[in-house]
Amino acid sequence: MATKQVFQIIENCLTCPHREKRMFCNLPAGALRALQSLKATAVYPKGAMLCLEGQQPRGVFILCTGRAKLSTTSAEGKSIILRIAEPGEVLGLTAAVSNTPYEATVETLEPTQANFIPQTEFIRFLQGHVEIGMKVAQQLTHNCQCAYDEIRSLGLSNSVPEKLAKLILGWAENPLPIANKRPGEIPIRVTLTQEEIAQLAGTSRETVSRTLNHFKRKGWLRVNGATWWIMNRSEMEKLVTT
Repeated sequence: MATKQVFQIIENCLTCPHREKRMFCNLPAGALRALQSLKATAVYPKGAMLCLEGQQPRGVFILCTGRAKLSTTSAEGKSIILRIAEPGEVLGLTAAVSNTPYEATVETLEPTQANFIPQTEFIRFLQGHVEIGMKVAQQLTHNCQCAYDEIRSLGLSNSVPEKLAKLILGWAENPLPIANKRPGEIPIRVTLTQEEIAQLAGTSRETVSRTLNHFKRKGWLRVNGATWWIMNRSEMEKLVTT
């Protein structure tokens, strides 16, 4: 049975219950008050474009709730998803700091709350709170590490089943809190379409469909809408090389 997702709007950064767990949001009180005064909070539906690849930077978006995909497109129109951004991340950071065009298109994958800060205000915020420099460095390092992981996954995986197994096992690191699950089952929430999964894996939608059906026939995976159940983690792990 799929779990109902409750959307919670976070109005005040100072009282946010998730602040201390998030990379950029766990700031000193003075910096947090300044951030609260600068931000403009908005709620976006699934499929909203926060920024476009090649667009001049308008500012940064801090994800509060929901997730977003970062993608890039070739001149021939082929798209690939670079990574999935999670709550607490700052999007458009590289472009805003370096004053260069956005390097990726950011699109929400589900109803999302994001705080927007104009570029000039954000740069002034960084200059006025030197302790934020480490937070920026941590976020940029995280972005770089995600890129390394994606290149490693695409370049060193021997097959599409291995790539998909890596993706699914990675999502299993944040399982859904379902109380009545059977022993050994791992429920995860997947809001990506098969086309989007194909863009993450560097393959075609048809290949993704065939591979997922293979996993289901083997009894490794069960899919119920956006809730996926990993039924046999150990068998999936056998597909994954180091």
